[in-house]
This record gives sequence, C-alpha cells and structure tokens, in this order.
Amino acid sequence: MSLKFDKIRVLETGHNSGPWNMALDEALMKSVNELPVLRIYGWNPPAVSIGYFQSMDEEVDVMRCQQTGIDVVRRITGGGAVFHDAELTYSFVTRKYPQNILDSYKMICDVIKSSLKRLGFNAKFSPLNDITINGKKVCGNAQTRKKNTLLQHGTILLQVNTERMFSVLKVPIEKIRDKTITDIKERISVVNKTFDEVASALKESAREIFDADLIFDYLTKEERKLARELVMKKYSTKKWNFMK
Repeated sequence: MSLKFDKIRVLETGHNSGPWNMALDEALMKSVNELPVLRIYGWNPPAVSIGYFQSMDEEVDVMRCQQTGIDVVRRITGGGAVFHDAELTYSFVTRKYPQNILDSYKMICDVIKSSLKRLGFNAKFSPLNDITINGKKVCGNAQTRKKNTLLQHGTILLQVNTERMFSVLKVPIEKIRDKTITDIKERISVVNKTFDEVASALKESAREIFDADLIFDYLTKEERKLARELVMKKYSTKKWNFMK
C-alpha cells in the first residue's frame, strides 16, 4: 500500500541545462522539509547524464557532445548513462518513505504507472526501477538517500532518436551495428504525447495515489541560491563530472 501525504509541493521548473537540473534536484534534497516535493522538468539543451559510479570518458563521446551543443553532467544517483532530449523528467523528494529500497521505488513508480494509464497505456512496474509498456521500457528511475531524505528522479520518453543517442553514448565497437539500434528500438517505448499532456497526467496521479492536495509553488530565493552554488562548485566542474 502506498504512503499517503496530506500535501505535496509541486514545482514545474521548465526546460533547463544539465548542470542546473542536477544542481536543483540536489538543492531540493538538501532543503526539503516535511512537505514532499514533486518537480517536473525538461532539458534545454539536450544532455547526457551519467550515474554517480560511472566514468564520463568511458560512457560518453564528450567531444561529440561539445561539438553538437549537448550538456554532460554526473548525477548523484546511480544507474547508467542517459541521453535526455524529448522527454519529461520528474524528481520526487521526501523525508517520509519506505526503508526497503524496492518498496520505495514501487511507491513512486506507482504514480508514474498510473499517469501512463491515464494516457491510455498498459503500463507496468518492472522491478527494480523501470516502467514498461507491453514489455518495452518507457521510464527509467534512480534514487539516492542522504540524511533521512530520499531523492528519486526518472524520465518518461516522449520521443526517441536512437541514432542521435548512439552518436553521443559510447557502445563497445563490436556492438555498434544497425542490429544494435534495431534491438534498442524493440526494447524501448515512447508515449507520443506532449510534455504538457504527460505533466497533467502525472500531477493528477500524484494527487490520487498519495491522496494529497497539490500545492503549486515556485522556487524560493534560498533554493535558487543553493542551486546556483552547486552549479558553479560542482555540476559544471571537471572535478565532479570527470572524477574516476
């Protein structure tokens, strides 16, 4: 059974750079109070994010990204490299959550699953942290916990350009074949909906699943300041993004 919240603070922060998006997620994690936060956002320009434990040089064609105006950034969450382009990304920050990792993923992914069902899809939770439509991955999720606070973020694919994705993500040379791109296309799904349509469904599902009132809000001056500091001192630095 999902946890219930009296209220959820909703932030719709638009489309921003990779360093800003990851800095803001961390800033919200550092500043959240008893009121959980649902943030809905996108990426402009497109970006590649890598998991905390990955190597940027091993996973990403950094020079290609620089040449084509694609941001690169390291997340504080685990998981693999992700190309962010035509998608809706969410983050959920809360100090109230199941201690069991699978249960905590399921709690938040139930909202995503419900929102996709609102849009007419037969979505299913695929443990540990994916959501699928007809067996194809449409949403990947990752989380971290610090100081009794959980941050989970994930992406819902609106569209996907696999050729562009493979142009910036490094794949072992023996796997770079037309067959690989075909295989990927057969394993992932997209919703073919607008950002606003998915955002609307996500908000309604959060309201329903968590039995909560939604408080639509803006970033505080303190949150913006902390995010800017994290961009400058962390997410835009080689020390963070290219650490081994």
